[in-house]
Amino acid sequence: MPEPADARVVSGSCWLPCTRRSPGRARRALRELLSGAGDERFAPAGELVVSELVTNAVAHARLPGRLIWVRFELGAEELRIEVHDPGKGRPVVQQAAEGDEGGRGLWLVECLAARWGCCPRTGGIGKIVWAVVVPPVGEEQD
Repeated sequence: MPEPADARVVSGSCWLPCTRRSPGRARRALRELLSGAGDERFAPAGELVVSELVTNAVAHARLPGRLIWVRFELGAEELRIEVHDPGKGRPVVQQAAEGDEGGRGLWLVECLAARWGCCPRTGGIGKIVWAVVVPPVGEEQD
């Protein structure tokens, strides 16, 4: 079935190094995409989700000289975020203890995303961790 004439998809992507500054760069890239599309509804949850996914990629996929690729696809009613990394392991939601400094990232993604998952990268090493964010209830696009 064809999409309605007013349905549009805006996409963007960026390559990031495996450094602690990359989550901030990914948030900035997302803000620029949303601002350019004139659709800020996805910003609060989207920024947190991309930050957590990139943080996990940096922490768990450290291979010298390798980069992380972040891709965004914004539709009328959802934002898809993909983080491609060279790591072998699959992400698992963990139960962090009260005093733990980390271990809550994927739990936050699970709470904020409509759905999320992981799949192997086509034709290469590593994986794609993706999440779909929808606008908060009651927020319609102008």
